[in-house]
Amino acid sequence: MHQALATPETGRKVERKRRSTRKRQIIIGVVGFFVLWLIVSILLSKREKPIPVTTEKAVRKTILQTVSATGKVQPETEVKISPEVAGEIIELPVADGMGIKKGDLLVRIKPDSYKALLEQQEAAISSAKATNLQQKATMLKTEQDIKRAEDMYAKKTISVQEYNAAQAAYDVAKNTYESSLHEIERAQAGSSQARDQLSKTTVYSPINGTVTILNSKLGERIVATGQFAGTEVMRVADLSRMQAVIDVNENDVPNVKIGDKANVKIDAYGDRKFKGTVAQIGNTGKTTGTGTQEEVTNFEVKINLEPEDVLLRPGLSCTADIETNMVKDAVAVPMQAVTIRTGDSNLSPEEIEKKRLKTAARDKGDNNADYVNERQEKAAQREEREKLAKVVFLKKSK
Repeated sequence: MHQALATPETGRKVERKRRSTRKRQIIIGVVGFFVLWLIVSILLSKREKPIPVTTEKAVRKTILQTVSATGKVQPETEVKISPEVAGEIIELPVADGMGIKKGDLLVRIKPDSYKALLEQQEAAISSAKATNLQQKATMLKTEQDIKRAEDMYAKKTISVQEYNAAQAAYDVAKNTYESSLHEIERAQAGSSQARDQLSKTTVYSPINGTVTILNSKLGERIVATGQFAGTEVMRVADLSRMQAVIDVNENDVPNVKIGDKANVKIDAYGDRKFKGTVAQIGNTGKTTGTGTQEEVTNFEVKINLEPEDVLLRPGLSCTADIETNMVKDAVAVPMQAVTIRTGDSNLSPEEIEKKRLKTAARDKGDNNADYVNERQEKAAQREEREKLAKVVFLKKSK
């Protein structure tokens, strides 16, 4: 047998075939890897992604419950000075921020018209007294006349008509005399009132303190506080005893009690904290934004501040943290570890709401469930809320 000899042309064909096979294998491998990667990606995307969590050890510590609220710093004692008589200010010896003592002159009002009124009432008293003397003399005369008429009537020397006339004259004179006595009393009362109004033209300080607000100036005319609000000339306050007046939300008020300690931070003094004690809690709430989504009801709480080495001014903004409860040696966990679940179904509030909406949508499409008892629905929602409980997730150590 003869053996075929390999020619160069045959070698090249074999080499090309080998390269083509290798290239086909590479392409098939790449395509297979891409298909495998795509399948794996699809499978992984359908799996629920793990939720990253952070763990923290539970420790024993003292837990302090606080209620925070904002407000203003105000004096415990502040007096609004509004004169009870009207007129022109002729003397104003005080200035804003000036310290004063009890009994110091604050303002003097022009007294001319009130002096004239007092003199008029004094003259009315003198006139009433003179009239009274005249009526007394008339009464004494008619008294003698009636005695003489009685004697003559007994002797039958005068008629009944003459006797009755004498009796009537006496009665009139007696009543007129008594009326003049009341006129004297009325004139004296008017004089007392005029003297009181004259005394009110001079206003003195009722307390030791500082002039915190001065609204009027020398020469201005002011309105009396008789039937109107009157003119507020100034305010006098005792700055040695200050308090923080804050607005506490209606949800936090039940936790606040008179005597609770508080830490008050005043914006003007940075992070410095002032000690205080709850002295008063408002009985009636103040509602703002009525009828809107921003409607809020707050209660006014007053915190007496302890004396400090700094002078606090009225109107400073502050934030108060009231210590409402304290538990010592309690097991404490971070607030972020606390969540809410139901006791029965172990669902979160968000999951309960989704379930409720899903049920409502299903019932809406059902013709047999068109009518929904609103009272029963609210009762069910209230029952679900009562089942809610605060829980903490624990990590079991291996």
